[in-house]
Amino acid sequence: MGEASVKTLETPPAPAGGTASTDASAPSAAEGGSRPEADRTLLDRLRAARRPRIWFEVLLIGISYWTYSLIRNAVPEQKAAALANADWIWSVERGLGIAVEHSVNQAVNSVTWLVVGMNYYYATLHFIVTIGVLVWIYRFHPGRYAATRLVLFATTGVALLGYYFFPLAPPRLMNGQRFVDTVLVHHTWGSMASGNLKHMSNQYAAMPSMHIGWSLWCGLTIFAVASAPWARILGLLYPAATLVVIVSTANHFWLDALGGMLCLAFGYTVSRAWYGSLPHHLPRTPQDTTPHPATAALLARFGRA
Repeated sequence: MGEASVKTLETPPAPAGGTASTDASAPSAAEGGSRPEADRTLLDRLRAARRPRIWFEVLLIGISYWTYSLIRNAVPEQKAAALANADWIWSVERGLGIAVEHSVNQAVNSVTWLVVGMNYYYATLHFIVTIGVLVWIYRFHPGRYAATRLVLFATTGVALLGYYFFPLAPPRLMNGQRFVDTVLVHHTWGSMASGNLKHMSNQYAAMPSMHIGWSLWCGLTIFAVASAPWARILGLLYPAATLVVIVSTANHFWLDALGGMLCLAFGYTVSRAWYGSLPHHLPRTPQDTTPHPATAALLARFGRA
């Protein structure tokens, strides 16, 4: 996806005839600095950017996604409330003059090759692109990886509140609106929301849209750190294309997408508060080589430290 142009962290030059001051110019732990261990608080050590370990990341992501799916699907499928909320969302959009989902759904459904492609896009790229961006940041921008991952985790975590407090039926499940469930009509594979797989997923968790939350996270991450113009353009096009897909396949309202954007804003706020900077402003390569406090504690516990 291209190499990032990164500002070099330099120590200010020493004034003529003297030596440089080392206290004021030392970078903070959030900037990847390496102050003496005795001078650093536990919070400093927790915030410091370190090179991620593949075994830990695979384990963490696997457990986190399993937990997210478990909680999301454990939220009561409140059908009556979800349908009532869908009617309310639809009326709000009509009042705002943006209720074009039905027209878009009908138009796209009339072009078989297009709607089939969108069905597979919806079912697969949500995971493939997200994992691909995580791997790319892990490999080429390790100093920014933890902060970038935190954005994604916080975004996904706060979405669970929406699923619990605002159950929402997608347009394709609304009564009397004649939306087309494109997966069922065209017999395409992959959607956890239709066909034989629908019983494995909460059907009334449309608000917020994590297809938008995750795709916008991917797009902004690529745009912020990639230097190749084509990669940055593709980064911005990806969430835009995803928005068209989720509406065309009648899986979401426009306002579900807004909910996903708000969740992502929360994710960036959490990461900014913890690391003291947005992910792309952190050093590309971590300068702290000490073990993470949690890792050190585990190693000590099992007698390997």
